[in-house]
Amino acid sequence: MTSVVIVGAGPTGIVAATLLARYHVDCLVLDRWPEVYRQPRAVHLDDEIHRILSDLGVAEGFAAISRPAAGLQLLDADLKVLARFTREPVGKHGFPQANMFDQPQLEDLLRTNLAQYPQARLRTNVEVTGFTRLAQDRIRVAFVDRATGATEQVEADYLLGCDGANSVVRRKLGVAMTDMRFKQRWLVADIRSTVDLQQWDGVHQVCDPVRAATYMRIGNDRYRWEFRLLPNESAADYSTLEKLQPLIAPWVGASTDLELVRVTEYTFRAAIAQRWRVGNVFLLGDAAHLTPPFIGQGMGAGVRDAVNLCWKLAAVIAGDLPEQILDSYPQERKPHARTLIRVALAMGWAMTAGRGFGAAMRRVLLPCLAQVPALRLRLLDGVTPPLRSSMLVHRSRRRRSLAGTLCPNAVQSEGFTLVSTTPLSRGAHVELTRRGTTVLVVEPHSELGRWLGTGRATAAIIRPDHVVMRSGADVMKLCRLVPSSAGLV
Repeated sequence: MTSVVIVGAGPTGIVAATLLARYHVDCLVLDRWPEVYRQPRAVHLDDEIHRILSDLGVAEGFAAISRPAAGLQLLDADLKVLARFTREPVGKHGFPQANMFDQPQLEDLLRTNLAQYPQARLRTNVEVTGFTRLAQDRIRVAFVDRATGATEQVEADYLLGCDGANSVVRRKLGVAMTDMRFKQRWLVADIRSTVDLQQWDGVHQVCDPVRAATYMRIGNDRYRWEFRLLPNESAADYSTLEKLQPLIAPWVGASTDLELVRVTEYTFRAAIAQRWRVGNVFLLGDAAHLTPPFIGQGMGAGVRDAVNLCWKLAAVIAGDLPEQILDSYPQERKPHARTLIRVALAMGWAMTAGRGFGAAMRRVLLPCLAQVPALRLRLLDGVTPPLRSSMLVHRSRRRRSLAGTLCPNAVQSEGFTLVSTTPLSRGAHVELTRRGTTVLVVEPHSELGRWLGTGRATAAIIRPDHVVMRSGADVMKLCRLVPSSAGLV
């Protein structure tokens, strides 16, 4: 028996297990692979996710295996720059705004970090076959040991499906995916070289309806190219460096110091699960949403799912919050994920749509992308949109409301935090502390004080996931609205 079973030990599942263990919740992770899947896949995380990795205690390790990128540039078919969106070496969250890395290395880092928590157990090389609901809202999960063929079962209070695009959990729930009408076949090639290719050190997106492409430097000796495949092509047509050379020549020139690590075909899709919660079963990561990679938010979206849900789940298990508060997970995450999928689709359109007149229009319209609010947040400011209103996000009608946004990195707490430029009475301070709340009284001209001022507020309630629950000028009213988080600290 355990409190939570997590199906899938990719980044989303391991982050979820680590968070739950930090919140003193017993969990079991089940994964079908005997070890970390060694093929490179995701390659980009932003500073919001880097901050989460810091909270997990792996910031230094991630910095050692990642490479900050200069940003994103859009090119025409002749590789002339149409638009460039730069990223800061250190963003407002205290980390590089764009980070390139090799996914297997990150997964190694996350699993090593998880091993320090006795509340979390990881079982690999097991295949989950199904689950049934028992009395008192418990779940029995069935799985097969792939090495011995033995069938085993485990009971839990909650089940998290972090098992990818072909999720067994989602299929057993009978939850359908809403197709967002995007499907493209792309060639993905990873190359190792000790030669510096002397390219602009950011992501290059080639906007060409005939052969859209992406180039990026992943590490000191790692590079990736992605090319849209023509209808009559497959990865087999580019299985060697010689066959790949015509595509990568604009970036590598005459360089011969190249080693082909992998070449494969991916189908980029956009879809979102119709339900993210069915009772005490939840979908996270690719099990809940599929995002084309054009803005590098696929893995990050899954990590955000885990961070959003796990503190709430822990607070419910500890008795701090009622179970209906778990409905705020799909209320907050689903619209946020859908918005970023649409941003990715807009970028995909910019790269691949139209010939002739369409290509001419692209030259005119691409520089105007930054005028679209969600695109501006993502492309220019490097941040994701605020969460919408929910039971745990109380947004006002004021344009500058802080609710739903992330607070600066100066706030570090595993429970709720109240930040205020107005001193609290001793009684209010004692009561908040008793309920597990961290109280920060700051100067108006301090970093946090100025941040409050941007939202025309003098105080704010910060959730354990760093999201602003509510802000305003009446600090005593906010004191009364802070939920208990004693069980999290």
